[in-house]
Amino acid sequence: MIADAEIARVFETSWPAAEYAEAGGFRVGRGQGGGGRVSSARALGPDWDAPAIAEIADLQRGWGERPLFRVTDGDAALEQALAAEGFRHGNPTAVMAADCAVLAQAARPRLSSFDIWPPLAIQSDIWAGGAIPESRQAAMRRVTLPHTALLGRVQDRAAGAAFVAVDGPVGMIHAIEVVPALRRQGVAGWLIGRAAEWAQAQGATRLALAVSRANTAACALYDRLGFAELGGYGYWSRD
Repeated sequence: MIADAEIARVFETSWPAAEYAEAGGFRVGRGQGGGGRVSSARALGPDWDAPAIAEIADLQRGWGERPLFRVTDGDAALEQALAAEGFRHGNPTAVMAADCAVLAQAARPRLSSFDIWPPLAIQSDIWAGGAIPESRQAAMRRVTLPHTALLGRVQDRAAGAAFVAVDGPVGMIHAIEVVPALRRQGVAGWLIGRAAEWAQAQGATRLALAVSRANTAACALYDRLGFAELGGYGYWSRD
C-alpha cells in the first residue's frame, strides 16, 4: 500500500478481516459489515491479472458484500483497469506516522486517558454512537498482536475511545471517536498521546494512523501533533 514496509504491515495486521481469499494477484477480505478496510481487495504487487477483477467481484457478492477495491495512490494501471470494469473512485485516505517518544511527551491532564482491555461498555457505546458499530468493533477482537482500548475523559465524563495495536516497531491507532458534545477540548490528542505511550512500552518507536482526506479537522490535528504523511489510498466500488 505504501513504500514503508513496516507501516504497510501493521495497517493490515492491526485491523484484520474475518477471512481472506486470493485470486490473480489480489487479496480480498471478508469484512462482515466491518467497513471498507476489511471488506476490500488489494493488489499484492504489480503482477495482477485484470480478469481476476470480475472474479473477485463475484466472490464479494457471494459473501453478501459489494465489490470494493483498495488502491494505492498513483497506481494508474489498476485504476484504469477498475474504471474499465465500471468501478468508481471514492474516499481518498492518507496514511500518517509520528514518533512515539514525541507524542508520549505531550502534556495530558491527570486522569484524562487510560488504556483498558477488554473495552468497557461505555467505550463500546461511544464507538457505536459514531461510525464504529459492533460489526466494526469485531475487528478489534480478531487482533492477535499486543493491543488495547483507550478511554478519554474530560469534565469528569467518559468522552472518547480508540483502539491501538503494535506489530514490531510500529503501533497503529484506529477507531478514534470523541463524543460530539465534548469535542474541541483536547480529547483526541490525549488519546493519541496515551496510545503512543502504551505502544512505546510494547517496543514501538512510531505510531501510525489512517485518516480520510475529507476530514480536514482531523488532518489539521494530526499535522499539529507532528504526523507526516507516508502515502495514501482510495476505494473503488461498484453496485
